[in-house]
Amino acid sequence: MSANSFGSALHVTTFGESHGVALGVVVDGLEPGIPIDVQELRRMMERRRPGANALGTARKEQDEVSILSGMFQGLTTGAPLAMEIRNGDQKSSDYDEIAGLYRPGHADWTWQQKFGIRDWRGGGRSSGRETSSRVAAGAIAMQILKLKGIGIVAGTVRIGDVAASRRDWDVAPSNPLNCPDEQAAIGMQERIEAARKAQDSVGGIIECIATGLPPGLGEPVFDKLDAKIAQAMLSIGAVKGIEFGDGFSCALSSGSRFNDEMALDGNGKPMFLTNHAGGVLGGMSSGAPLVFRIAVKPTPSISLPQRTMDLDGRERIVEVHGRHDPCVCPRAVVVVEAMAAITILDAWYTAFGRVPRPSDIR
Repeated sequence: MSANSFGSALHVTTFGESHGVALGVVVDGLEPGIPIDVQELRRMMERRRPGANALGTARKEQDEVSILSGMFQGLTTGAPLAMEIRNGDQKSSDYDEIAGLYRPGHADWTWQQKFGIRDWRGGGRSSGRETSSRVAAGAIAMQILKLKGIGIVAGTVRIGDVAASRRDWDVAPSNPLNCPDEQAAIGMQERIEAARKAQDSVGGIIECIATGLPPGLGEPVFDKLDAKIAQAMLSIGAVKGIEFGDGFSCALSSGSRFNDEMALDGNGKPMFLTNHAGGVLGGMSSGAPLVFRIAVKPTPSISLPQRTMDLDGRERIVEVHGRHDPCVCPRAVVVVEAMAAITILDAWYTAFGRVPRPSDIR
C-alpha cells in the first residue's frame, strides 16, 4: 500500500491501525534546534483523544505520545522525528458479528475490492483513529509556525441545521465543539445528543483560519496553497467538501463585489479591504488571513438497521453497535488544525528553506 506520506519539503508518514498495537508518525524534514513543548503536544492530543469529549465515543484511550527519535535535550535535531501512540482500549469483539459484512458509508467495500483483505476491527487503517498520528505531527508543526508568527484556529460553525452566526474565537475553547458562537454551541450540542438518542448521527461544518502568513506561500501551478490545503483536508476520512473565503457563494456574486480591493494602511503598507478570496490569490497566500471551511459527513457507524451485502454476495441487514461518535466534528476540529499546520509548514520550507536556529526566526 502506498500514499501513507504527505508533503514535499516536509514529509509526514503515519502508520498503524485502529485495533492494532500502536499508531505512529514519522516527521522528516524539520529544522534543527527548535524547542518542543511536550505539554502543548499533550494538550493537542487531549482534544482528539477518545473519551475526553462528552459528545464523542465512549472508547477511552490515553493517547500518550512517546517520542522515539529526532529530539535531544528538548530540541529538534533535524533527524526524523518519530512518535508512537499505543492503543489500550480496543474491543475488537464488538465487530465479530459484522466481520463478514460491508458497513454502509465505510471503506469496507472499496478496501476489500482493492486489496483483497481488510482489517474489520474498527476499519483498521481506514479508521478515524489514524488521525491521532496526524495530530501529533500537527502539534509539532503548530509550535514551529508559532515561532514564525503564524497562528491557526478552527472550530465547528454548523451541526445539522444549527449554524453559528458569530465568530468570537476567544469563547471557542469554552465548549466541546470549539464553536465561536456560545449560543449556537448549545443548540449544536442538543442536536448531537438528539442524534445519539435516536441511534443516528449528524454532520457539520468546521471553519479554519490561519493568520500571519507572508505573501507567496504556495507553488503555481499544481502545488497551489489552496490545492494542497484541499488535499490535506479531503484526506481526512469524513470530509466531503471544502471552500475558501466566500466559497460556493462566489457563484452568485459579481467581479465588482467579489474582488478584494487594495489600499494603504495607516503605516503606508498595502492591505486588502475585504477577504472574499480567503487569503489565496493565484494559488499563493496573499498576506490576508487564510480562511476555509470543510463539510463533514455524518458518522457512518449507526445502530439503526441498514441494507448491505456480505462477503458472499448475499443481501443482509446490518446494525453497527459498539462505541462511536454521533458526530465527527467535536474531535475533528483539532485534526483540521493539525493538517493545516503541516501543509503550511511544508509550504514555508518550500518557499524559504529551513532556518537553522530559533534565534533566526522572526
